[in-house]
Amino acid sequence: MQSTATVTTIAIDLAKNVFQLALADRDLRVFRSLRLRRKEFLAFWSNYPVVQVVMEACGSAHHFGRWVSALGHRVTLLPAQHVYRRRRNKTDAIDCVALLEALRAADIRPVPIKTESQQVIQMLHRARQQWQKMRTAQINLAHGALREFGIAVPEGAARAVACMRAEQANAQLDPMIRGLLQSLLQEIAMLERRVADVDRQFAAASRTDVVLHKLQTLPGIGWVTASAIRASVGDIERFANARSFSAWIGMTPAQTASGDKRKLGRSKQGDTYVRTLVIQGARAVLAAAQRQRLTTRPLSALGHWAATLADRRGFNKAAVGSGQQAAAYCRRNQKVPIKGRIDDCTDPASTIRSTSKRLTWGRSP
Repeated sequence: MQSTATVTTIAIDLAKNVFQLALADRDLRVFRSLRLRRKEFLAFWSNYPVVQVVMEACGSAHHFGRWVSALGHRVTLLPAQHVYRRRRNKTDAIDCVALLEALRAADIRPVPIKTESQQVIQMLHRARQQWQKMRTAQINLAHGALREFGIAVPEGAARAVACMRAEQANAQLDPMIRGLLQSLLQEIAMLERRVADVDRQFAAASRTDVVLHKLQTLPGIGWVTASAIRASVGDIERFANARSFSAWIGMTPAQTASGDKRKLGRSKQGDTYVRTLVIQGARAVLAAAQRQRLTTRPLSALGHWAATLADRRGFNKAAVGSGQQAAAYCRRNQKVPIKGRIDDCTDPASTIRSTSKRLTWGRSP
């Protein structure tokens, strides 16, 4: 067995209780494999010489990435989809070899290690999204229940809840159905309070974070979308240009080409949740622009472009195009470091005023 001095890279296949390690030399050739329990894994790194550590960007990878980095090691997280393509069979040892093969590929970009605050914000977003789905499920249950008794519930959450409250007092309904409506209304109110509490936390964070404040100056981006981008992207300066960032969240079309044939289609890459928030904000901007065009008020440059595009290609395609423009401006207008906070600035008020002024959208002629 070779000494630890010859080990330059360690590939780790993370798990809940059992961790697989592959010790490799400078040519990324594996000469020893270890299978460690959690306590053994934590003790393994005690006074271990500095090496390069490669892991798959999966559950707990960011936590262990921060922990191993704090010990002085160089940590690289690789996208799971690229590691998966290099597997021949599925074992923990083969997963480690696939990590080393993916590390050789120069075209695979590593995943930045998220900070603890980024992960906290992401967990709040995941909980908020789950509560919204549960609220929709309760409303749909009321739709189906009342429809069986000849009552049509209108579309829209607010109107559906109002209809449920009105039918709760309907004496012609069976008492058990009215009790069911009361239980559904209580659960819906509880879920709405939870979502509102998370929104208040996002709003409070936007008042103390320069980057969140900057992102909110863009049309269609509020504190929910801004905090989601902040937590998911991290250092936005790692993208070479605005289009690279738009492609990262899946706002640019996928390209399939062979010979002289070229086809553009939908791209499902990137963070679906962030992409959904950006497009929903763009839909609101486009709808406001279409209403504003009926008045004498001047349109913004984005509003004029989006409304004209909607006339030619339809509302949905114009909304996606507007979302791509908003995503591009998120990258294009980042002049303050993404890690900067108002507490780190010498004059927070002047910083916010200057960044807001740079992001002001021009008026159309």
